[in-house]
Amino acid sequence: MYRPVLVTGAAGFIGFHTCARLLADGRKVVGVDNLNDYYDPGLKMARREQLERQTGFSFVKADIADRAAMETLWESHGPFREVIHLAAQAGVRYSLQDPYAYIHSNCLGHLTILEMCRHTPGFRHLVYASSSSVYGGNTQTPYAVNDRVDTPISLYAATKRADELMSHSYSHLFGISQTGLRFFTVYGPWGRPDMSPYIFASAIAEGRKLPVFNHGDMKRDFTYIDDIVSGTVAALGTPPDSAKDGVPHRVLNLGNNKSVQLLDFIAEFEKAFGKKAEIELLEMQPGDVRETCADIEETTQTIGYRPTTPIGMGVPLYVTWFREYYRDKKQ
Repeated sequence: MYRPVLVTGAAGFIGFHTCARLLADGRKVVGVDNLNDYYDPGLKMARREQLERQTGFSFVKADIADRAAMETLWESHGPFREVIHLAAQAGVRYSLQDPYAYIHSNCLGHLTILEMCRHTPGFRHLVYASSSSVYGGNTQTPYAVNDRVDTPISLYAATKRADELMSHSYSHLFGISQTGLRFFTVYGPWGRPDMSPYIFASAIAEGRKLPVFNHGDMKRDFTYIDDIVSGTVAALGTPPDSAKDGVPHRVLNLGNNKSVQLLDFIAEFEKAFGKKAEIELLEMQPGDVRETCADIEETTQTIGYRPTTPIGMGVPLYVTWFREYYRDKKQ
């Protein structure tokens, strides 16, 4: 019988969906989140309420960077031998405003989780969130996991690369099995309001100007949330083999393997809403990159990952949720 899985960032976008999938698979889940106000805490609370309606879910409000709180969590609900670590301070642009939040959550928080796993006898596997942002100034696409990632162009990207390096060192020193997942532009129901799908949907719904940066000359590997969760759960069940170099640590891309023009993505929102967007073309913002695309060949070979949701299917699903959720909020 498996022990509970710990999911950090459980009230976040990817964390919420990951918890829901594990629970649907019959696993017990302990979720931890500090429910901060980086964006509307009401959305986080609504996700939490959805999870608490399901059997096998327990929630703990705590900061992952708080060592004492994590020790208490391990004592009261653990020990955890499987951890999916998704808690982080997200967002490229916000890292220009509050850099300390990124070091606190993404570096100190990651270290705290590593230390807890290190001191857990029989620990099996830590799966943690990295980001496509680590590819930084790379211009050749698709991005492959063996590409150089030493030119981050935002502090957020730098902290995520730091997490990968910290994890590799802990796997080397203490034999902890770990998998870092570089997520590529995740979207879908319950998505964050600081991300482009919400910005596009809300602008079209309300008839406001829709800001499009770099004059629309941008491409993204938009990846639907269900595909991301499938890859995350598959990774958890497939710890890395340390036979090659003696270090049980790997990094994998989780993307859709299709780079989509931003204006084509917006066109799918126009179709779903049945109305045209009023587009405002703007300059590129600091920390942004022109194009992302994931090379997922190694991920497919390693954990059987195969994304199945094109934007023509995923965007209408997001818009349906958006309309229902924000209509209910207004009532």
